[in-house]
Amino acid sequence: MPAFRLQRLLAVLFFALVASRAQAGLFDDEEARKQISQLRAEVAASQAAIQKSLDERIAQLDVAAKDRAVDFAQLVDALRQDMTRLRGQIEVLVHRSETTDRRQKELYADLDQRLRKLEQQFEAKIITPEREAQKEKDAYEAALNQFKVGNYQASVAAFQTFVVNYPNSLLVPAAQYWIGNAYYATKDYRLAIATQQKVVEAWPDNVKAPDAMLNIASAQAELGEQKPARETLLALIQKYPQSPAAAEAKQRLKKR
Repeated sequence: MPAFRLQRLLAVLFFALVASRAQAGLFDDEEARKQISQLRAEVAASQAAIQKSLDERIAQLDVAAKDRAVDFAQLVDALRQDMTRLRGQIEVLVHRSETTDRRQKELYADLDQRLRKLEQQFEAKIITPEREAQKEKDAYEAALNQFKVGNYQASVAAFQTFVVNYPNSLLVPAAQYWIGNAYYATKDYRLAIATQQKVVEAWPDNVKAPDAMLNIASAQAELGEQKPARETLLALIQKYPQSPAAAEAKQRLKKR
């Protein structure tokens, strides 16, 4: 029962009691007792009704509180489940992100390694041969320059080093030829003949082969071996008839 109704009822009872006392002199004792008894019954009934209403309201509030507590507990449990699920999803995403980052790093590392290999292969196939070819050419020209300025011993040493360092070079026959010429220049005719014979035997089709034979004939002539020298000139003309060395051999034979 609302509070204002309870106050109203009490006021009514108060005024009723006052009125009953005022009129006590007007009624006899029996009538007064009846009215008091009736009022007491009404008050008791009102109190009982009020108590019942309060008990019902309290019971409703208690049920509502329990229902709300259950709802709240369910809500908290649902939130916890959602948080657990979200945490699991976050962990999965973090794991995927870490895995993706690791794979990207591995991919970049693999690509970098492949690029380095390609660069090395490129250098090995293109750049390195060019550098080696230039180094080979420079070494040959350095040895030849020593011969041109008259440093024959230095020229022999440089050409011999060249042959050792570049055994497959196309310039090896020419290097051997210049070694023979350097020996000839230092008047080491035997070594000159041996060196030039190697050129003729090892590289008969090389452009230096006819010149090597001519140099052999010259060394033989310096040693006083005129007959071997003449035979070498004839062999030169026969083997390389169109070469400039063959023309020179013909001129020498005419002077003999």
